[in-house]
Amino acid sequence: MQNPTYILYPEIDISFKNTLRVDDLHEVYYEVCGNPNGVPVVFLHGGPGSGCNPVQRRFFDPSFYLIVLIDQRGCGRSKPQGSVIKNTTADLVADIDAIRNELNIQKWLVFGGSWGSTLALSYALAFPLRVTGLILRGIFLSRPSELNWFLGDIAHFYPEVWDALITYLPASERSDVLSAYSQRLFSDDSTVNIPAAWQWNAFENSIMRLIPKESKEAETPSSEQDATEVARARIQIHYIEHQCFVDGTAILASAPELAHIPTIIVQGRYDMVCPPKSAWELSRAMPHSEFHIIQDAGHSAMEVGITSALIAATEKFKHLNSSC
Repeated sequence: MQNPTYILYPEIDISFKNTLRVDDLHEVYYEVCGNPNGVPVVFLHGGPGSGCNPVQRRFFDPSFYLIVLIDQRGCGRSKPQGSVIKNTTADLVADIDAIRNELNIQKWLVFGGSWGSTLALSYALAFPLRVTGLILRGIFLSRPSELNWFLGDIAHFYPEVWDALITYLPASERSDVLSAYSQRLFSDDSTVNIPAAWQWNAFENSIMRLIPKESKEAETPSSEQDATEVARARIQIHYIEHQCFVDGTAILASAPELAHIPTIIVQGRYDMVCPPKSAWELSRAMPHSEFHIIQDAGHSAMEVGITSALIAATEKFKHLNSSC
């Protein structure tokens, strides 16, 4: 019997939004929507650096779930935008739990994709009693092999995309792409950092889907879009330069400690951002988990098969978590 195809829930407005001052510098934005008396779920966005958007609310039945979305430090509507000061994985994990406490939530379902999967696992290992379940997509553990794939080996499949990234740089700087882009992105000169940010972000955007979206007419960049692009790229490069402040091998070794937490892993077969090997290894370390390979998909949560599998997971957790 063929599994049903699930589609996104209708658009939904937020119930309220707020920022939480988490230290003397950072204010972290969060928003809440759905059923105020529903089962809590927190959405952790990818990147690092991407921020949340309204479509991400639609993975969840708003009549059942109390839905919380968080813009991580320096991302989206959190302030100061693009700041890498006091911005580590441990800080983000602490912020997630501070927002849980602020909302007087005992425990919640944790949903994270790509970098969000790394963060979800890190949070669950730090606060295992606060997690009712994990929905993880496009597994990323920030191990050297994964970073090397993203920063060079990807050229085996996307030579033209990699070439566009490196030929933006002088020939003398192409042997260390990360450092070369970092130097430009953290320049105080907007004529340097803005074009570099657009170029850097276009690289990842070009390898997200198995079947690329039809190209649309390019929008005229605005100052707001420019600031968002620079912030996103700065945060991502800051994290990559520090191996995302995690030890992916240690996460895998500790994953069996999460055996009491129901877990669903969704992975695109042709994911070129986060290749499937890491998801497979995580599923082996968490044999209690459900592991779903989507055969006709890449990395994006917006590809039909992945979207359907993620919503199927949130539907399944209705039954698993309805008593929480």
